Amino acid sequence: MPLSPSIPRQAIHTRTITLEGFRREDGLWDIEGILVDIKAYSFAGRYRPHIPAGEPIHQISVRVTVNDDLVIQAAEAATDYAPFPMCGDITPSVSTPLVGLSLGAGFMREVRARFGGVQGCTHITELLGAVATTAFQTIYPLLREERPEEGRPALIDSCHALAADGEVVAQEWPAFSTNHSSKAD
Repeated sequence: MPLSPSIPRQAIHTRTITLEGFRREDGLWDIEGILVDIKAYSFAGRYRPHIPAGEPIHQISVRVTVNDDLVIQAAEAATDYAPFPMCGDITPSVSTPLVGLSLGAGFMREVRARFGGVQGCTHITELLGAVATTAFQTIYPLLREERPEEGRPALIDSCHALAADGEVVAQEWPAFSTNHSSKAD
C-alpha cells in the first residue's frame, strides 16, 4: 500500500542509496553500496564555493567482501564528493577495523566502536548497516538452495512476518513453529 497523498510541497533534498550484491568467481561475495545526497537548489559552502542544484554534496561508496559465513575478508571506501576536503582522508582506514567482523548480531555496535565518531564517517557507517542487510539478501537464499540448513532456520524470529508463532513459520518450517493452532498444509 503506498503512502497517503501529501499536500503540495517542494523537493529540497534527495538521498539515494543503491546497494548491489555479487558472487565472485573465487567463492567470496562483494556487497557494494553508494550514497548520494543532492539538493534541489544551488548554494555556497565554505569549502565548495558553488554547489549547483543536482550536484552531489556527498557521493560515497563502499565495498565489503565476505565469505559464506558473512565474515568480512576485505573492505574499502571512496569519497567522490563531500562538503569538506578532509572527508575523504578517512576512507583508507575503513579496511583495518572491519576485516574479521561478522555481519551477524552486534555488527553495527562493533562498527561504531571501531569506526565511529572522529575515527570514521557517519555516512560510511550508515552504508555499512545497509550493506550487512544486503549481504543477507544476496547470500542467504542462494546458500539455502545449495546447502539446506540443518536445525532451526536463522530467519525465524528475524522479523514480524517470520515470527516463530506466525503463519509463515507454521507453513514453511512447521517443526519449528510455536503456533500450535495453525496447521501446515
